Amino acid sequence: MTSQTTDQTSETTARTSLATARPALGGTVALVTGGSRGIGAAIAVRLAEEGADVAFTYVRDKEAADLVAGRIRALGRRALVLRADSADAGEAAGAVDRAVEEFGGLDILVNNAGVGLIGPLETLSLADIDRVLAVNVRGVFLTSQAAAGRMGRGGRIITIGSCMTQRVPGGGSTLYSTGKSALIGLTKALARELGERGITVNIVHPGPVDTDMNPADGAYAAGQAAFTAVGRFGTTAEVASAVAYLAGGEAGYVTGAEFSVDGGHAA
Repeated sequence: MTSQTTDQTSETTARTSLATARPALGGTVALVTGGSRGIGAAIAVRLAEEGADVAFTYVRDKEAADLVAGRIRALGRRALVLRADSADAGEAAGAVDRAVEEFGGLDILVNNAGVGLIGPLETLSLADIDRVLAVNVRGVFLTSQAAAGRMGRGGRIITIGSCMTQRVPGGGSTLYSTGKSALIGLTKALARELGERGITVNIVHPGPVDTDMNPADGAYAAGQAAFTAVGRFGTTAEVASAVAYLAGGEAGYVTGAEFSVDGGHAA
């Protein structure tokens, strides 16, 4: 076990003890899109640690999704696993309806589902463009639209953006950066539109984060870490902690904001 994994386990244990004693999100319902692995799984479990019942979506790996659900239930919270592809307009919005039907309401939406397609501009096909924008932009819009119709005062919409909206250190990320940058405008406009209803809307920009898809010991990791000020990858727990803050009552005066959890990638 690496020291980073050990530290992450210790952090989780400490937070679980705190959540048991004083659940900051007790009595709330959250929906996390793309919650079966990586950052999404860490967010789903962290919100459960804070006291929320959590529904989350996945597309392919049912076994991984069931493992995350088991971790949520082990914390004494309810879990709902939903197969939904954010590229499908009906499934993107439908996940909200299914979560509300099961849990009776919705207080927190975390738009985490996304696809990353990196490659030279001339190699990108129309199908590539349509797929990335369908998941990373249209799916977020439709899920947020559906959630806003179900939320009351105190609702939270939190979207996972990218450090590539703040600084693009090299070529090949034009399509990905375009889609993620659109979410900044969506966040700020939604914050204005929903503010009178007491619903906050914010976006979190992770930097390089250690996941199965982009491991900290991968072939391209050293270059990514070098672009940060701290010289390392982040952990999924570090991103989840920012989301947990924005989901809680203490962030009621924070809306339309961009939060960089990127190790100084944009510095």
